[in-house]
Amino acid sequence: MTSQRPPATVTITRYEVSVLPEDDINRSVFTINVENRGNDRWAVVRHQQCMNAKGEWSWERVPSEREDEWLDEHRFNRATALELAKWAAPQIVVNGHTAIDAYRRTRTA
Repeated sequence: MTSQRPPATVTITRYEVSVLPEDDINRSVFTINVENRGNDRWAVVRHQQCMNAKGEWSWERVPSEREDEWLDEHRFNRATALELAKWAAPQIVVNGHTAIDAYRRTRTA
């Protein structure tokens, strides 16, 4: 008797958004993540902060403190979350330099 195995499933849980290419040494510090939080609700996150619909960053609350109002302001469908992350990615500032500055510094003309 042959036992049947259920088919494996693949779930995308995170996207990385950056203006820097994958092989750039500075990419990790100039990256925003778009993370699946379940039920087609995605968070735009960077260094334990979440972006709201206005493009403002705030510390991500622990689950027991995430009220519906806070979740509604900081969770999006996937398309909206990716658009917010793409809008914000060039504006990341690290040590006084934007992601665009880092890109220009490491690219040859």
